[in-house]
Amino acid sequence: VTVASKTNAPHFYVSVEVEMTKLMDIRSQINENLKEQGVKVSVNDFVIRAAVEALKNFPKFNSSFIDEGIKYNDDINIGIAIAAEDGLIVPAVTGCQDKSIFDLAKSTKDLIERSQSGKLAPAEYTGATFSISNLGMFDVDNFVAIILPPQAAMMAVGSVRPRPVVKDNEIVIEQTMNVTLSSDHRVVDGAEGAKFVAELKKNLESPLLLIL
Repeated sequence: VTVASKTNAPHFYVSVEVEMTKLMDIRSQINENLKEQGVKVSVNDFVIRAAVEALKNFPKFNSSFIDEGIKYNDDINIGIAIAAEDGLIVPAVTGCQDKSIFDLAKSTKDLIERSQSGKLAPAEYTGATFSISNLGMFDVDNFVAIILPPQAAMMAVGSVRPRPVVKDNEIVIEQTMNVTLSSDHRVVDGAEGAKFVAELKKNLESPLLLIL
């Protein structure tokens, strides 16, 4: 599948660095309050939520390239790359357009657990409309992902770590994260990719909006 994707889909890539200090602080507070409920919101849950909001404004990235042209998907089903015993799988959290950050946290945890026990539904294996690969837990700063056909785009997410950032002509240390969007040039162009990652960056840097 990946070989066919690289052969047939003209990939292009757009990267952005996101300041995550506010988000990490809010995440810590949320998880402290949710501890007794057994719910934990991950960084990736916030990334998914931010991507969903961006996809609502840029539906081309939630489309599929088929023989007849571009097919727009009504639902936003986010595929999550998971390392399984027999290789990489990308099952989908379905109906993400209607899920809160807390719903996503529960859904992704459930999806990962069921993927490890082989209890995924067929629609979860094949239903993703946009996918995210997060290698932050492996201490990876930056990478590019191969789009999974017939999806139009896939996002690669690196680790959150302290890095020097220039603010008001001074160097300060902020928690930052690198994100790279891989897109199919038959569906979207570079300007649209730049607008999408800018929207994603804005969403992640305004984390209070993601929990409303």
